[in-house]
Amino acid sequence: MQNGQLNWIAGFIWNIADDVLRDVYVRGKYRDVILPMTVIRRLDAVLEPTKEAVLKLNKQLDDAGVANKQAALCQASGNAFYNVSPFTLRDLRARAKQQQLKADFEAYLDGFSKNVQEILDKFKFRNQIPTLVEADILGSMIEKFTSNDINLGPNPVYDQDGKVRMPGLDNHAMGTIFEELIRRFNEENNEEAGEHFTPRDVVQLMTNLIFYPIWEDIKDASYRVFDGACGTGGMLTVAEETLLQLAKERGKEIQVHLFGQEVNPETYAIVVGDLLLKGEGAAADNMKYGSTLSADAFPSMEFDFMLSNPPYGKSWKTDLERMGGKKDLSDSRFTVQHQGDELSLITRSSDGQLMFLVNKLAKMNHNTPLGSRIAEVHNGSSLFTGDAGQGESNIRRWIIENDWLEAIIALPLNMFYNTGIATYIWVLTNRKPDLRKGKVQLIDATGIYTPLRKNLGKKNCELSAEQIKQITDLFLAFEETEQSKVFPNAAFGYWKIVVERPLRLCVDLSTRKVTAFRKVCAEANDEPLANLVDRIAQSLGPGPHMDFNAFMEVAETDAEKHNVKLPAKRVKLLQTSLASRDEAAEPVIKKKTKDTIEYEPDTDLRDTEQVPLLEDGGIEAFFQREVLPHVPDAWIDHAKTQIGYEISFTRHFYKPTPLRSLDEIKADLKALQDEAEGLLDEIVAPAGAAAGNGGGS
Repeated sequence: MQNGQLNWIAGFIWNIADDVLRDVYVRGKYRDVILPMTVIRRLDAVLEPTKEAVLKLNKQLDDAGVANKQAALCQASGNAFYNVSPFTLRDLRARAKQQQLKADFEAYLDGFSKNVQEILDKFKFRNQIPTLVEADILGSMIEKFTSNDINLGPNPVYDQDGKVRMPGLDNHAMGTIFEELIRRFNEENNEEAGEHFTPRDVVQLMTNLIFYPIWEDIKDASYRVFDGACGTGGMLTVAEETLLQLAKERGKEIQVHLFGQEVNPETYAIVVGDLLLKGEGAAADNMKYGSTLSADAFPSMEFDFMLSNPPYGKSWKTDLERMGGKKDLSDSRFTVQHQGDELSLITRSSDGQLMFLVNKLAKMNHNTPLGSRIAEVHNGSSLFTGDAGQGESNIRRWIIENDWLEAIIALPLNMFYNTGIATYIWVLTNRKPDLRKGKVQLIDATGIYTPLRKNLGKKNCELSAEQIKQITDLFLAFEETEQSKVFPNAAFGYWKIVVERPLRLCVDLSTRKVTAFRKVCAEANDEPLANLVDRIAQSLGPGPHMDFNAFMEVAETDAEKHNVKLPAKRVKLLQTSLASRDEAAEPVIKKKTKDTIEYEPDTDLRDTEQVPLLEDGGIEAFFQREVLPHVPDAWIDHAKTQIGYEISFTRHFYKPTPLRSLDEIKADLKALQDEAEGLLDEIVAPAGAAAGNGGGS
């Protein structure tokens, strides 16, 4: 079904809200009625052909005293759900009295099977019924949804001549309509753009990227597919279709088991409803409600294929608090041992997108020949946010140093319905082929797209089938081209070094300074220290004294002689009250041994440098070349050196704009000069003419 048809159906349903709910609900609450009613009508349309058979069997089972009727009734309905009420939605259109309609409608809802009841509960739809009845609009709502002008069922509607009047809606088309409605409601409510539907063209590309490299290795077996932010289930649906098609082409008999988790109750209700409509009751049971981060529904499971479009730019602070907070978080998914270090994989609480990727990596299958393959959509911040040692950088380090990252593909802008920002597909596996080992491929697909004739939200372009194949082929070829670059893993890593310079202090023992110091000591009730400074000032003179070390030697000698202790607190008072920074002064010695001198670092002069892991000669060569020529007294605090990773598409794919030639610039300047002179003539000439006219009158 074309986008135009889907938009028309979505628009029809959207108009139901305006026609029926206006003046009863504020616009922000339309979704509370429209979304569940859309699901109910879809389920109702699917069940219509087998309604009588279900009612007949239900009566027989009741008469026989059978309590557990679910399996039998599902078989009779031909679906993984059923409804044993005597009504269809069309039956309820004839109810004139609102109270009778209310009772019959509630009985109709109560007739659904348990799995549908959960969907209705997540929508909290029963809470809306009193309002709909009180406003006398429940009947109008049902009339609109069962109108002969719209078909929400899976089967086509024919006219009297047997021609298709309205095509049926397959599951993905129905899902697309749901998502379009959600998008419109979100825009009405100004909700965050991070929660958005992944278009089918992007999903198809993602499934190509995880399935095509291993399609020849697919065996007669069962495969588990997981989406930890499954939304309405579109990714799982396309993944299943693609995997089954590839297996069929190779003559393989496979089973695909879908698993997902979703935190939004409405979208959770939709994905479960979609799977029920497809007859995939087991898959519907494998969809779990709750937060993937703080309430992992599959803690001990491993999956063969995983794909997601997690929320990005969205706070996960609530999840973090539920997990004990950053300091007390002990979830083994997010703290790992790596090359002798304990790495924290906890990102800043304002954006948890990479945490969803870590969750998938914790569920990789390490015991099969195919291992696991992952495709996940991220925005640009996942490439570079986070300094060395911080959660985001640690995640990139952990992934790349384990050699799990195969490729990152930069997508065109405005590919998604609710956001126009730059997006990227990450492709990972724990079974890299030999050709890819130790390497990462970056693909710039930002220029590969087809403009839409009409925007869908903020989505103004799409990938055609040929363009999806073009990007897939770039990935599979694994070659250097203008759009494809291949790098060694270490190309994205760096050492973050801390460069220190010595603290240089001069001491002022002038009368003004010593008098001020006495006041400080008086406030601290420390006359012995004030007397010590008086004696030193008389001995050394006012200064300035350019060697703080020599000053302290005199101070320590005097203190010992007069039985004055110099703990760190008093030394600090001497330093802050009498000394000041001076580049000409001698460096302050922190510790001195027979062979070495350790200087006190000046925190104001402290700096950091990023040294590429591929730097020829390593840190020392970089330091000798880039630092010491400018600051000869600097040194590296090796205890603070950390490893970080970041990925810059701009650096690797930047194309500078060619400079214009001198002749072109001269021509432009000449044109501007001519234009300016012409304007001046226009301004001056009329003024002169006016003056002449005035003089002759």
